[in-house]
Amino acid sequence: MKELLLHCGSRYVGREEIAMVPTPSGTASWHPVPHYEIIKMVSNAVESRGWTIANEQYGLGRDGAKLFGVMRLGNSSHPDWSRAIGLRNSHDMSLAVGLAAGVSVFCCDNLSFGSTVVIKRRHTSGIDLMSLVSGALDTLVEQFFTLELEADNLKLYDVTPDVARIATVQAAELGAIPSCDILEVLNEFEHPRHEEFAAPSRWSFLNAFTEVSKKYSPARADTCQRKLTRLFGLDGQPSILWDGQAIDV
Repeated sequence: MKELLLHCGSRYVGREEIAMVPTPSGTASWHPVPHYEIIKMVSNAVESRGWTIANEQYGLGRDGAKLFGVMRLGNSSHPDWSRAIGLRNSHDMSLAVGLAAGVSVFCCDNLSFGSTVVIKRRHTSGIDLMSLVSGALDTLVEQFFTLELEADNLKLYDVTPDVARIATVQAAELGAIPSCDILEVLNEFEHPRHEEFAAPSRWSFLNAFTEVSKKYSPARADTCQRKLTRLFGLDGQPSILWDGQAIDV
């Protein structure tokens, strides 16, 4: 399953081509960061922590103005999945530098960003991107363990059709998805397009939301993913859906 999804107007590229993308001149308040520099900073920070990059996917959009990427790390101790880092950047002021991480990252050129966004900073004159990346990856050490533990827990429990219907409506009421997508989420859960989500587990239920969110606008996708993290308890706190902890999302 692709973790980087591109649409018309965007294309998959390698590091060599990304290195050739020119960086526009900045202004007094906006300092664009070269795409390749973002990749190198993340790569160096990953390797300095003893992690390895097993594979990577990159894409450019809007004639090189936008960068999207996913790095799959190769030294996870978990038998069912590995750790991944998603990244994005822009040269046209359309989005901030972003870094996400998880056991299943989804990055799309419509700016859907699956998993927990660790950093998202605008290209301002005072930005210290290297410190942000380094600090973010330090935070990821704990977050990876939390995500893996909670994802494991989600795979242990099945979701019945009745519970799925109630939980999907609740997710819509709490703003994770618009109400018009309730039936689409339920259909994806009952008839998943990916074989690995055939079992009706809480993990597969989460994937149904993630699949539907791939069509959302940038702002809508970010809101959806943040709320799903809270709803499913991927942040290590009690899940709203399963534990009834209706705290702020």
